[in-house]
Amino acid sequence: MELDKRQPADGGEGCLVGVIRVPVKIVALIVVLPVRVVWDLLVAFGQAVRRHVLGPFSVYVLQPLLRGIGLVLTVLLKLVFVWPWVGLWRYLVQPVHAYLLAPVGRFVYAYLLRPLGEALAWAGRGGMRYLLAPLAKGVMWTLWALCMSLFVWPWVGLWRYVLAPVGRGLAWVGGLLHRYVLTPLGQALAWTAAFVHRYLLRPVGLGLWRYVLAPLGQALVWAWHVAGRIVRAVWRGVRLVGWVLVGWPAAQVYRHVLTPVGHVVRDVWRTVRTTVREVRAEVRKVLFGGPGREPARSRARTLGSTTAVSNPPAPERSLHKQG
Repeated sequence: MELDKRQPADGGEGCLVGVIRVPVKIVALIVVLPVRVVWDLLVAFGQAVRRHVLGPFSVYVLQPLLRGIGLVLTVLLKLVFVWPWVGLWRYLVQPVHAYLLAPVGRFVYAYLLRPLGEALAWAGRGGMRYLLAPLAKGVMWTLWALCMSLFVWPWVGLWRYVLAPVGRGLAWVGGLLHRYVLTPLGQALAWTAAFVHRYLLRPVGLGLWRYVLAPLGQALVWAWHVAGRIVRAVWRGVRLVGWVLVGWPAAQVYRHVLTPVGHVVRDVWRTVRTTVREVRAEVRKVLFGGPGREPARSRARTLGSTTAVSNPPAPERSLHKQG
């Protein structure tokens, strides 16, 4: 056999490879042929399902489902990114502006800024210099201090005395953690991974490939070719059985039954046709008193006659002339 003629890869591995390869080939030969037939059936079934099931499913189920999912996603996106801001503007910012900021502005303008402007205009340059200018400066300084106290100094203090120290502390802790924990741990993990790859995974992978996967692949390829040969041999046997059961009996019946019967029917037909022509010629001779004439075409095709076509038969005497 072909298995016995193959030489081992090297001197120390031949027995082990042969012991693994022979059972694997036997199992593959038993398994691959049914798997190949089942695979062909599954391919045909998959094509039929794709043509008659998935196509209508995509048209009548999947597309409406996708349209519904798109509508739901559109509503969700509007609910998350559009409607909250519209509601915030409509029910918070606009009412606050209409019912708080605008009245406060109008009040400040009517009862503070406008009287202040009228007073400044009335007081003139002296009042501006000695009264209104210090008052305006005091008001501006008060407003500036109020704005800084409300909007600037709290955030500056929060950044300077809370966030910046906390950030520097976290950076210091992160540096220590990176230097004394993460770096040694990463180096240890890298060394462990290299050691496992070099002394465990690589030898195991090479041994698995050399002693299991490579013989298994060769056995599967060999079993696939053997399965193809078996299928071809089965097909030849089916053809031979068909020829023996149907083709050869039909050929024998045609050769030994139908052909002789056809020849007999042809000879009988020729004889009947010749007899009819002769009778027709005799009747014509009796009725019209002359020799019966047969068309040249009919006389030329007459079979079984020893008289040449160019030599017509001798005329016979009628009964009344002999008397």
